[in-house]
Amino acid sequence: MSYTSSTPPWDVGRPPRADGRVFLVTGGNAGIGYFVAEQLSATGATVVLGSRDPAKAEVAMASIRSRVPGARLRAVRLDLADLSSLRTAVESLDVERLDAVVHNAGVALDAPPRRETADGHELMFGTNHLGHFALTHWLMPLLSAAGAARIVTMGSFAAKSERLDIDDLQSRRDYRPKRTYGRSKLAQMYFGLELDRRLRAVDSNVASVVVHPGGALDSLTPSRPPVHTRTAGARLRGAPAALLVQGKHAGAWPAVRAVLDPTVRGGQMWGPRVLGLRGEPRPERVWNHLTDTSVAARLWDASRDLTGVDLGTIPGQPRAR
Repeated sequence: MSYTSSTPPWDVGRPPRADGRVFLVTGGNAGIGYFVAEQLSATGATVVLGSRDPAKAEVAMASIRSRVPGARLRAVRLDLADLSSLRTAVESLDVERLDAVVHNAGVALDAPPRRETADGHELMFGTNHLGHFALTHWLMPLLSAAGAARIVTMGSFAAKSERLDIDDLQSRRDYRPKRTYGRSKLAQMYFGLELDRRLRAVDSNVASVVVHPGGALDSLTPSRPPVHTRTAGARLRGAPAALLVQGKHAGAWPAVRAVLDPTVRGGQMWGPRVLGLRGEPRPERVWNHLTDTSVAARLWDASRDLTGVDLGTIPGQPRAR
């Protein structure tokens, strides 16, 4: 794929203006989500940080304002592990439309034991996938009210080597934290692609795009104290890795481009240019296992049953031409 002749080359340091638009970033108070919010705020858009912890969201907004004078920022309390709270969270946005949401928030556990959400779902699958699945339902009227809205789902390179076990989505039989995390992100990516197929089927003006950050390490991430502080020792230890991977500020680039670039299309997957691990964002060929629409459909049905949310009838409007 290439840029259209009328579109200038993409510059990660100077994304296009987006004055008057409203973007929601889940998990926007830390990690890659923080840098997505920081970079989007530099476009003049209103950026809403969705966070479980209002105090951490305030710290993140103060950090962004120190780097982006005049940044238009808000925060909403958003707990994806509590499905019953999501409708209220969306109502608290208090906006007439939403131009994009970046489904970024996630939980990653490093060690057993297996944990569950308040709804009885395995914590990583329940938060990373089911929470965003249900949130999309409540956001859809606001997204449909925008001219050409985008749903951007943040996957993970860790999902490339995983496969879903539809009969054990909750990892009850064989729980291994790293594998369960990878599968939860894989589920998100299946969802993002299946969602776009269903949006196209009803000629919606909303597009769904899947992105991943490649290899994004704290040791290669510039400091944003007190949100993130990189010590001199961490900088030195991480230097060799920079040949293959990158920091979280660069891991945010594919999501930012998927929100802003008019050449991005629904159903695409975007990631870093160099081996899918580092570099400027580019469209990637969708991984082979993610093209299995039968798995995506079964996951969709299971997600509907587990959340009690029916995204089967998606509000649709004619696509912007």
